[in-house]
Amino acid sequence: MSASASRRIAYETLRAVHESDAYANLLLPVSLARAGVSGADAALATELTYGTLRRQGTYDAIIGVAADRAVADIDPALVDALRLGVHQLLSTRVASHAAVNESVELARAAAGRGPSGFVNAVLRRVSRDTPGEWMARIAEGARSDDERIGLLTSHPVWVVRAFRRALAAEGRADELDALLAADNAAPAVTMIALPGLADRPADGRATPLSPFGFRSEGGDPEATVAASDGRIRVQDEGSQLAALALARALPAKAGERWLDLCAGPGGKTALLAAEALKVDARVEANEIVPARAGLVRKAVAGVPMEVPVSEEDGRSRAARDPGAYDRVLVDAPCTGLGALRRRPEARWRKTPADVPELASLQRELLDAALVACAPGGVVAYVTCSPHLAETTAVVADVRASWGDAVEELPARDVIAGIASSRTDLPAQTDGTLRAQLWPHRHGTDAMSITLLRKA
Repeated sequence: MSASASRRIAYETLRAVHESDAYANLLLPVSLARAGVSGADAALATELTYGTLRRQGTYDAIIGVAADRAVADIDPALVDALRLGVHQLLSTRVASHAAVNESVELARAAAGRGPSGFVNAVLRRVSRDTPGEWMARIAEGARSDDERIGLLTSHPVWVVRAFRRALAAEGRADELDALLAADNAAPAVTMIALPGLADRPADGRATPLSPFGFRSEGGDPEATVAASDGRIRVQDEGSQLAALALARALPAKAGERWLDLCAGPGGKTALLAAEALKVDARVEANEIVPARAGLVRKAVAGVPMEVPVSEEDGRSRAARDPGAYDRVLVDAPCTGLGALRRRPEARWRKTPADVPELASLQRELLDAALVACAPGGVVAYVTCSPHLAETTAVVADVRASWGDAVEELPARDVIAGIASSRTDLPAQTDGTLRAQLWPHRHGTDAMSITLLRKA
C-alpha cells in the first residue's frame, strides 16, 4: 500500500517547511501542479498541510504524551509523519485505519521499516481516545493558564501574551479566544478588481470593507487572475485597505510622486498604481530582495503605467531622494503574526528575540520614509502584525524624534470613509489614531495602519 498523492505532497511540504524553512503557501501550489494533482485531491493536500501546521503545537504535545518522549527526541522525519497522522485522526473525517496506515507508509519510505513501527504504535495509541480526551490530558499538564491556552489553541505562549496586550490596547482583551480560534481557521480567498482597470466578475460577492474586493463562489482564482492579465488579483482585504488608506488619506493631485518603499510581492504597489492612474500621479517601487522585486514587476504588469522598481535597502533608497515624494508606503518587514491563518508556520519560526531587531529596522525605515516625504506629504506605516512593539512603540519613537514636524492623521476615520460597511475600529487606549484590523473581527489579516503627515 503506498501513501496517496495528497498525503505524500502534504508530507513533503511539511518536511521542506521544517528542514529548509520553506513557505507552505509558495511551495504547495508548485508541488501540486508538478504532480498534476487538482480538484478534491488538491483540496485534501491543502487541508492536511495547513491544518497540520496550524495545530502543530497541540499535536506535538499529544505526540509527546502518546510516545512518552519529547518531540525533540524523535527523528524529525518521523515527527512530521506523526503530526500528519494525528491531524487526520483528531481533526478530520478520515477513517482511522487510513490515517494510521498511510502515515506509517510515509514513515517507512522516509526512515525504514523499524522506525515506521514506532509511528504505527504512537498513532494507534492516539486513535484510542477522543479529541476531547486528548485536549483535557494536555491541558492538565500545563504549568500556567497561558501555557494551557497556548497548548489548546496551538500558539506559542509569547504570541498569546502579545495578542492579549494588543487587544487590551483597544479595551477588547476579552476577544482573545475568538482571535486565536480565527488563526486556526482557513481564510476565505479574497480578490480585488483593480479600480478603473477591471470589473468584479458576475459571480463575485463584494467584500464588506474594501470597495474593490470580492470573493468568488467557485473556480480556480489563479485562472481568473490569468484571464484578466493580472488586473484581477488575489489580495487580502486588509492589504487592500492599507494601500487605499495612503492613496486617499488626503485628496490627490496630478503630478504627485508616490513610493512603495518595501514593495514585495507587489499587491499594494499594483493597487497604488491603479489609484494613481485616476489622478495622473506617478508610482515608484523598491524591494531589496531580487526575487520579490521580480514579483513586484509582475504584479504591476497589468497596469498601463511605467512603475520603476529598484532593488535597494529601503533606508538608502529613501535617503537619496529627500523630500521627493508626496506619498510613501512603508509596509515594513515584521514578525508576520497578523497572517498566521495564511502562513501558519510563522508562529513556530519567530521568537520574542526577533522583535527588537525588527522593531529597530522598522523605526529606521519609517524615519527614512519621512526624510523622502515632501512637506505636506503622507507616509503610511503598515505592519502585518498587531504586536505593540512593532506598531505603537515604533511610531511613538519616530514621532518623538521628529516632534512637531510630523502629525498623525486619523487612520481609523480614513478607513471608515473607504469601507463599504461599518468597520468596528475602536480607539486605542494610548490615544494614537492608528487602525488595527483583526481576522476574528474583520475577516482580514491583523494589519496595523498608521498615517503620518509631514509638516
